[in-house]
This record gives sequence, structure tokens and C-alpha cells, in this order.
Amino acid sequence: MARQLLALQAALVVLLVAAGATLSYLDVRRAADDRAARTVTAVAASIADAPSVRAAVARPVPSRVLQPYAERVRRDTGVDFVTIMSPAGIRYTHPNPAQIGQRFLGNTAPALAGRSFTETYTGTLGPSVRTVTPIFDDRRRIVALVSVGITIEAISAELRARLVRLVLAAAAMLAAGMAGSYLVSARLRRQTRGVAPGELSEMFEYYEAILHSVREGLLLLDRDGRVVLCNDAARDLLGLGADPRGRPAGQLGLSAELAAALVSPEPRQDELHLGDVRVLVVNTSPVRSGDRMMGNVVTLRDHTELQGLTGELDTVRGFAESLRSQAHEAANRLHTIVSLVELGRPAQAVAFATSELETAQRLTDRVVGSVREPVLAALLLGKSTEAAERGVELVVTEDTAVEGCLEPRDLVTILGNLIDNAVDAAIDNTDARPPRVVVTVRREDGDLVLRVADSGAGVDPADVPEMFRRGWTTKSSGGPVGHGLGLALVGQAVRRNRGRIAVGRPDGGDGGAVFTVRLPAGAR
Repeated sequence: MARQLLALQAALVVLLVAAGATLSYLDVRRAADDRAARTVTAVAASIADAPSVRAAVARPVPSRVLQPYAERVRRDTGVDFVTIMSPAGIRYTHPNPAQIGQRFLGNTAPALAGRSFTETYTGTLGPSVRTVTPIFDDRRRIVALVSVGITIEAISAELRARLVRLVLAAAAMLAAGMAGSYLVSARLRRQTRGVAPGELSEMFEYYEAILHSVREGLLLLDRDGRVVLCNDAARDLLGLGADPRGRPAGQLGLSAELAAALVSPEPRQDELHLGDVRVLVVNTSPVRSGDRMMGNVVTLRDHTELQGLTGELDTVRGFAESLRSQAHEAANRLHTIVSLVELGRPAQAVAFATSELETAQRLTDRVVGSVREPVLAALLLGKSTEAAERGVELVVTEDTAVEGCLEPRDLVTILGNLIDNAVDAAIDNTDARPPRVVVTVRREDGDLVLRVADSGAGVDPADVPEMFRRGWTTKSSGGPVGHGLGLALVGQAVRRNRGRIAVGRPDGGDGGAVFTVRLPAGAR
């Protein structure tokens, strides 16, 4: 790998040095051309302003005075030719005396129009950069023209001298770059401890094996939402069969909410999502390079057991709260009874005590006598007290009788959420009828049947297919976080126990809703 990197770096250094040298050469060439143009322009302007030149062109034979003068200026300024000519283009001076009297080769029209100009033209001395300037007399009439030039060959000779220095500088840069590349490669060899590409590949295989063995699900998605990596835990948690690598998140058979969370450009933290049989905690972290999103890193944790434990804990807390409330009420009743006895009214004290305890004791006796499952009994008693505190009559039917039950956590999830929703629905419809919830739990043909009916406004049949999806709610506040989770958990627990759930109205169609859950005999 170090050798390959050295070769790559060397190629890059050569390319960069060559590009830099080329650009430098072009810059030097342009600078040389600009400098030549400025030189010939300045010399031509100086000659055109010289009074001796204006006086000489008025003589019968201007060349006798102007030729020595032009050659002296040419040698002093380093230009290649100084040609003074008549307005008709007949030369008065030239580096080659044989050309005197001949017609000037080049453009003179702009100069005859009264302005100086610079051009590259091929004349008797070859290609050259030349400036042609008009010479005016005292009355601003054009009496002659002067052309000053430097041949391209002379410019190229100067450029070649500079090019040698440029090549030496480029060679030094190349040597420094190669030395730097060698040092980087040597450092890479030290940092990788001489590990060859094959060994690196083997190490990658080990790391990938470790990644797939962790219990937490891990997904990597690119910026197009396609799966780049999916470990075994993630495949199990998401219920994926074949390796999903290369497939878009929307084609994995996941719920729309979960698929949207996987590709969300915004981070998600500890977000709950319900699958068919699992409750997942989803965390996403976008990967960015500058302002460009590269993809998402997604971690998944199984929250199913914790969700069940949370439900059980809520039930126990509710039961404890009901006991506390009953203890408080019992203390109040006891004070009342004691006061009646102190007032000499024992008969009224006995009547008051028995009337207050009769209803609660009857419910307790019925539940404890009919339901052998402690968790179910505690749940019904706790929910009954809670409903009473909210002004709702919770009735456990006379035919409720259960000796064995399914997994307590699923029981708490199903029955607890159904009763909570029924109580809320009954309270919301208090104006139409007294709030009442009827609960039945019994065995029918070996199946466990849970039935919860309420006196609420009922359920629109069109909403039944969607009501067990996370986020569905009839409540006006709270959003998908505050509401819309209970029925989704119910549906998940029912599916997990291979049961079914039906939603209808009470017999006789007297308003309200009835939720009936039927779980097979083998459900535990």
C-alpha cells in the first residue's frame, strides 16, 4: 500500500509541477511580450517628439542625418530596428542600408490617422513586435512616421534565458515533492506497521463479523436512502429476510413512519416505532461532508420487553394509587363513624359504614372470586378505582371468570389500553349519556375473550383499519407523541399472540363502541 501511495503521490507531484511550470512559462512569455511592446512604444514616442527629427525630415535628403541618429538610438535602447519614413511609407532609415528608399512593410493607416499603434508583423527582419507613431510639425501636420520594433527571435532568446531558471525551479520543486511523498509513505508504513492490503482485508472481515454479532441493530444508508450495511440484529428487529444491501428503505416492507425516520435528514433520538411484533427505539444520525449529506447511521433497540414492563409498572402504580385513595377515604369515613358514635347515634354509624363499603366490597369480591390471575385482578381493581375518581362507572360483568391467562405483560397492554380509551370516550360523551364502561373477560371455546364496551360516541367503521396504526387518534391535542400509541400497542400484542380484534357497537345499537379481542388457547 505504501508503494502504491508513493507512486500515486509521485504522479500527482509530477502533474502539479508540470502544470505549474507551463503556467509560469505562459506568464513569462506574456510578460516578455508586454515589456517589448512598452519598450518600442516609449522609444517611438521619444523619437517622434525630438525636434532634430522634425527638422531633418524637412531637408532634401533626410537620410544623411536620420540614419546615424536612428542607429545610435537602436544601439542605446536595445531595440532591433528604428525606421523613420515619409507619410507615403518610403524609408529614411533602416538597420540594413540597402532597404533605405524602399517602401515600409506593414500597416500605417492608424498612424496616418494621427494615433500610435502596436502590432506583430513580419517584415524584412522577420516577425517582430513594432509600434508605428506619427511625427507632427509645429502646425500639427504629419510630416513623417517612425516605426520601432523588437524581433520575436530576440524576445524568444530572452525567454529561453528565463526558461532555464524556470526549469531549475521546477526540478527543485519536483525533488522536494518526491522527498515529501517518500516521507509520507514511510510514515504510512510505520503507522500501519507494514500491514499488507491482504491483511487489511482480513482485519476488515474480522471487524465486520464483530459488527454483525452485536445485539444492537445497525443500519448505514447512503444519501439516496439505499442500505449500505445492515447487521444481523437489525435484520432480525426489522423482520427482514434476505440481505437488504442496495435496496431503498422504502422497499423494505416497513411502515411509512419507520421508513421516513430511517432516511430523515434531521437526527432522531430515542423515537418509538411499532412493528408487527416489536416496539423499536430508533436513533438516527446524518453523516455530512460540509453542506452535503452523505447518508444516515441508524441504531435500533428492542423496546418490547421494556414497554411491557412499563405497562405493568403503570398498572401497579395505579393499583397503589387506588389503595392510597381508598385509605384516605377510609380515614374520612372512620372519622365520620367515630363522630356519630360519640354523638350517641350508633345505628346511623353502622348504616353509614355498611352503605359506603357495600359497593366497593361487592366489586372486590366479584373480581377476586372470578379472576385467578393476580395481574388481571389488580388491573381491574385499579382501573375501577381510577374510573370512579374520574366519574365513570366501570362494571365487571357477572360472567367474568378466568383461571388461566396469557402473558401478563401482554394482558396489561391489551386490557389496560382498551379500558383507558373506553373511559376517555365515555367522559367525552357525558352530555349524551351517563359515562359507563363494561368489561368482560372469560373463556369461550378454549379462547380467551376480552370485551370492553363504553358509552362514548362510537367509532366510524371507516376508521377501523387505521385506528391500530401508530399516530392515529381522535384527541385534539398531544400529537403523535402524546396520543396514538395505545391502540397501536394493543394491535401489536394481539398479533404477537396470534389473535384477532373486532370493533363494533353494543347489542341494540345504543351508541358507544365495543372492542372484542379473541386470543387462541395456546397464547401465553
